[in-house]
Amino acid sequence: MADNKTENTLSSDATEVRAQKLKLLREQIGDVYPAHFHRTMTNAELTAKYENLEPDVETQDVVTVAGRVYSSRNSGMFMDIHDASGKIQIFSHKDVTGEEARALLPMIDIGDIIGVTGVVRRTKRGELTINAQKIEMLTKSLLPMPEKWHGLSDIELRYRKRHLDIMTNEDSKLRFQQRSKIVSGIRRFMENDGFMEVETPMLQSIYGGATAEPFKTHHNTLKLDMYLRIAPELFLKRTLVSGLTDKVFEINRNFRNEGVSTRHNPEFTMMECYWAYADYEDMMDLVERLFETLALSIHGTTEFDFGDKRLSFKGPFKRVPMPAAVKEATGIDFLAIKTDEEARAAAKAAGFAVEKDWTWGECLAFIFEEKVEATLIQPSHVIHFPKDISPFAKEVPGEPRLVERFETYCNAWELGNAFSELNDPEEQRRRMVEQLEQAHARGEKEKQLDEEFLDAIDQGMPPAGGLGIGVDRLIMLLTNAPSIRDVILFPARRSKAD
Repeated sequence: MADNKTENTLSSDATEVRAQKLKLLREQIGDVYPAHFHRTMTNAELTAKYENLEPDVETQDVVTVAGRVYSSRNSGMFMDIHDASGKIQIFSHKDVTGEEARALLPMIDIGDIIGVTGVVRRTKRGELTINAQKIEMLTKSLLPMPEKWHGLSDIELRYRKRHLDIMTNEDSKLRFQQRSKIVSGIRRFMENDGFMEVETPMLQSIYGGATAEPFKTHHNTLKLDMYLRIAPELFLKRTLVSGLTDKVFEINRNFRNEGVSTRHNPEFTMMECYWAYADYEDMMDLVERLFETLALSIHGTTEFDFGDKRLSFKGPFKRVPMPAAVKEATGIDFLAIKTDEEARAAAKAAGFAVEKDWTWGECLAFIFEEKVEATLIQPSHVIHFPKDISPFAKEVPGEPRLVERFETYCNAWELGNAFSELNDPEEQRRRMVEQLEQAHARGEKEKQLDEEFLDAIDQGMPPAGGLGIGVDRLIMLLTNAPSIRDVILFPARRSKAD
């Protein structure tokens, strides 16, 4: 086994030093990456068990722990090792530590993973510590760690090397632990509310359920062009037709071949659900109950900070009719405007640049985005969308140009989209054909009519409420993350060469 003199014979290059140490370790102890090691408890379990141990007290309890070395002091006499649950201090000294274990100390670098067996004590300064009797090398790290207290300052490098980001950034580590808690919390909430979880295809021969550019691929055996799904909607509705369940949901990955921003990633997570014999009012209530539950699980309260804002997820949320909001912001009363031409003229007169072929509803929605969205800081449901941009929603009684649809906003971000779902098969076909014609006019020649979905609707779908929630954006708010890439473990990014 190597001794302290070993360090004097090693290279000055940090990476080369580690490679040389690995070679020596292989020669002297054999397996530096053993397959079998069994700890008796995690660092967090150890900390909890001995929470009340008084300072300067040593137990007779022998434990075995493991973790990555984050700091080493006094030539390895004191080391801090971290596992996923937390850290523990290791003390090695000739009075308590065997000669073989002490001889290993010069070969241990920051970043190595070791196993330690020893007696639990608390130091005079109050630090819970293990007096090491035995130390085992479990993984030799060949690359130096970033400086722990500063982590990765290069933001792009944080996303590219997420393992180092989490390793050196407690905020990042906590955020992804909270993400897991939020996703499992959504699943638990939906199941407790009586919803059945199903799985629908990610590879689809016809893409639909939303308006977006898809990713295209090819199935060699079937000799068939296929698309990564942009939404699970049409398959989930077919499940509702089947009678398998009256309440169905899926936590799904969707793919849209579009722009990247602080709120957009080409691959993202949604929770989408359908509830037979419910409507958009029921879905608003569901959103409020879900958001409140998640806030309580993460923060212990429905109020929390996002940046410099104080948000409240306590329901009921404010209802904001789109036409009324636009009228209040601009003075334009779209409900008094009768034609597309008049809508475009009114928008232009108010200084908005609208396209020459835009419809009444497209003008209304555009002005809403321009003048109202940014004001929606606290959670709000924007209701009564134009029908001509909402092909799957039922009309508002007495106002055929509007539909029973809402989008939930917070911090000026859209978080959810919901309808009283259209289930009239003839009207559904008419709207989908119209949507298809518009897509072809925009150059989306590969867009097709989903006849299998229309066949299912012909069989009869019960009246229902439908809802989709952008899980990543919701997690951003709940974890105070400024970018969607901060909450996606391995976000889309440019190649290293770029």
